[in-house]
Amino acid sequence: MGKWSTCWIQFSQDSRLPAEFEITDYCYDSDKKNALSVQVFRWSDGSYLEDQDHWWLSGIHRDVLLLSKPQVFIADYFFKSNLADDFSYADIQVEVKLDYSRETSKETVLTDYVLEAVLYDFGSWYNRNGNVDLLSTNVANMQLNCFPTRTLGFHGNMLEGKLEKPKLWSAEHPNLYTLVIVLKDASGNVVDCESCPVGIRQVSKAPKQLLINGRPVVIRGVNRHEHHPRVGKTNIEACMVKDLVVMKQHNINAVRNSHYPQHPRWYELCDLFGMYMIDEANIETHGFDLSGHLKHPTQEPIWAAAMMDRVIGMVERDKNHACIFSWSLGNEAGYGPNHSASAGWIRGRDPARVLHYEGGGSRTPSTDIVCPMYMRVWDIVKIANDPNETRPLILCEYSHAMGNSCGNLHEYWEAIDNVFGLQGGFIWDWVDQALLKDNGKGSKFWAYGGDFGDSPNDLNFCLNGITWPDRTPHPTLQEVKHVYQPIKVYLRESMVMIKNTNFYDTTEGVMFEWAVLGDGCELGCGVLSVPVIEPQSSYDIEWKSGPWYPLWASTDSIEIFLTITAKLLHPKRWVEAGHVVSSTQVQLPARRDTIPHIIKAKDDVLSTELLGDNIRFSNKLWEITLNTKTGSLENWKVEGVPIMKNGIFPCFWRAPIDNDKGGGPSSYYSKWKAALIDDIDFLAESCSIQNKADNLVKLAIAYVGLIKGENGTSNESKKVALFEVDMLYTIHSSGDIIIESNVKPSFNLPPLPRVGVEFHLEKSVDQVKWYGRGPFECYPDRKAAAHVGVFERSVEDMHVPYIVPGESGGRADVRWVTFQDKDGVGMYASTFGTSPPMQLNASYYSTAELDRAIRNEELVKGDNIEVHLDHKHMGIGGDDSWTACVHEKYLVPAVPYSFSIRLCPITAATSGQDLFKSQLQN
Repeated sequence: MGKWSTCWIQFSQDSRLPAEFEITDYCYDSDKKNALSVQVFRWSDGSYLEDQDHWWLSGIHRDVLLLSKPQVFIADYFFKSNLADDFSYADIQVEVKLDYSRETSKETVLTDYVLEAVLYDFGSWYNRNGNVDLLSTNVANMQLNCFPTRTLGFHGNMLEGKLEKPKLWSAEHPNLYTLVIVLKDASGNVVDCESCPVGIRQVSKAPKQLLINGRPVVIRGVNRHEHHPRVGKTNIEACMVKDLVVMKQHNINAVRNSHYPQHPRWYELCDLFGMYMIDEANIETHGFDLSGHLKHPTQEPIWAAAMMDRVIGMVERDKNHACIFSWSLGNEAGYGPNHSASAGWIRGRDPARVLHYEGGGSRTPSTDIVCPMYMRVWDIVKIANDPNETRPLILCEYSHAMGNSCGNLHEYWEAIDNVFGLQGGFIWDWVDQALLKDNGKGSKFWAYGGDFGDSPNDLNFCLNGITWPDRTPHPTLQEVKHVYQPIKVYLRESMVMIKNTNFYDTTEGVMFEWAVLGDGCELGCGVLSVPVIEPQSSYDIEWKSGPWYPLWASTDSIEIFLTITAKLLHPKRWVEAGHVVSSTQVQLPARRDTIPHIIKAKDDVLSTELLGDNIRFSNKLWEITLNTKTGSLENWKVEGVPIMKNGIFPCFWRAPIDNDKGGGPSSYYSKWKAALIDDIDFLAESCSIQNKADNLVKLAIAYVGLIKGENGTSNESKKVALFEVDMLYTIHSSGDIIIESNVKPSFNLPPLPRVGVEFHLEKSVDQVKWYGRGPFECYPDRKAAAHVGVFERSVEDMHVPYIVPGESGGRADVRWVTFQDKDGVGMYASTFGTSPPMQLNASYYSTAELDRAIRNEELVKGDNIEVHLDHKHMGIGGDDSWTACVHEKYLVPAVPYSFSIRLCPITAATSGQDLFKSQLQN
């Protein structure tokens, strides 16, 4: 075997854009073999421009192709359209650049070759039952203009034509045509051809508005990194399709390519599915923020060519894609003359799109959109109301979805839906960027920063998705779908308003359904007759005229909820018929005032027995043992079956989530740790019987929450009491236990994680049914999507397996809950008296275990089920993950609280609904 001779061709430093190399002169003729090799360098000076927050994975992230072209060929083309004012026709153009070998003269090209361009109706191909007559779908021919206007970047050929009644492209109606460009020789033989799908659409600006086809569409977006859980930055088409299917199913209509141009197939799919896009240059210079002694690249003329090369390469590669409404100059790379130069080049090359750049404060002359990241709701409203700011505001990043997050999302959208000048935003971000790793024991886990021996690393700071790495939705995605839903329902005084917020779609392809719940039980449902609602229009129904009114008028329910759901009548590319587009629940007016709960006395005799430090209460159905020294309910048996052990104690601590830890010393977590809220023992200072009768006993327990000593025992000598809690038990012969709690925190404590009670159930009592919000996880500041109803889950299924554990699996606004074993034996709990609904949590994993483990796979189930019933639970936050940003109304200040709960035994013969109604006066 002979020796290979090696020829180095060229070198490229942008890891995301194509690099084209002319290799003709280096190829052997057909007698010899050629070997194409590519060498990857881990670092270059270009690396300073690629300092994005994501996995830095070496290798080639794009396809490698070897392409042979004729001596005269189509080198590039740029399709453009100019719509008439009334959109009745479009003037269409395609600029074509020809290239030719050194042996071919320019004059020969101009005289011996012919260029043609044709537009075909792409959409009509699907309506021919597989028999496509290509020629019949020709909708426009473009002729060569012999006197073209010279434009920046092209000194070539302009073909022009006219398209009558164009089908416009938008995310709602992604109509595409097929452009075919043909180069023929003088004899009419095809020498070369190029083709791509194109869309006819117009991007323009109005005061405080971005317009698509003349309409101010709302950007319901996400940021998307290229990430696959097994192959990292390598792109697989099935994964891209999965992304778009899940996005469209959850009402997402826009994507920002964070923070680099992505795989070419991604753009074709976004054109096809209908997804507005910001295409972003591969420029980010985070590292220079830590290098104050160096001049920033954007200020240095020597860096201008490198920065502009990345911007120009992006535009030239992607310019024919209808989905792109805006070019972005990059991300978090400061601001300076090099950005101004890049912005000027784009505006000259492609004035038909807008320009985006957040760096330098999000309002520089180089951006046509005010595009802040993580700006608070009240601040974006201020900008929108500023008469001197004429640009629309679209958040390039907001609602940092790190772990259990995205609280306050509904508040952003209340502002966006109601304040002129606010036009949406892009959530950070789409997918948890974890990689699948073998643990060496036959199973795999989601690995993050440091799990590969990588140093330095950002630990779990790439786990910011609203889906897991395999695109399984987080519970948060339900909230996103709800606030992004295009059909909205409001109850305003006497009217139910159904509003179609689409800009192009009517509701012709939608079926509306209604359902009414009374105290959690369905009273009736049906199809709602609604006329076709035009885009940006609404239809009002007087709620007393609706088909649900007779049910409302005849029910004795205290709470009555109406749900209106919009479903697709026909399948789409991304979903089957019957898909729920929008679903909204509103509470109808109560028919009567709520009367405080009571327990109706029964004739059963309550047996009370003193057994040393224990008191046993019982009747023929149940038995409770309470320890007078600890205040603990030692055990509870129903029909002889153990139900509860080790309870009931006050609780103020939760396993911290990522957002709790944001802010360093000023974080909630740091303040909680400094106050030792996580390190408290509750000791019973006193336990005494206050009242005793044949059918009830009142028992008062006074707890003090003391800081634990170094050996784990309470520091009683110093009497450092963070909490004083008085709990009054009223134990009825029926088995009902009413617990009235009065909480008095120390005066100098920070906002609390929770205020409630904790107890432990036997592992067999694992079937949970509740009347409250659900069925998925929800919290006080993230519950807009969670309807009120009766839901049922196992304790196993209530757990949410966030990659890094913490507080999770909660359910908000719970009125009552039952915990039962397979035979239906268990316990019931509810709010009582005037106490508001509770926050519920039930898990095999203790709070301490959720705090200890650093990944979900490390969690160890306890010997029981830990249950929390919270009178107050702090919000989860999510405006960002590096400051203490839970909104004030979702904080739990350390002030006195009073609340009551009811517990009682339950069997298969009794339902939670029946028990709840039994405590309501008629």
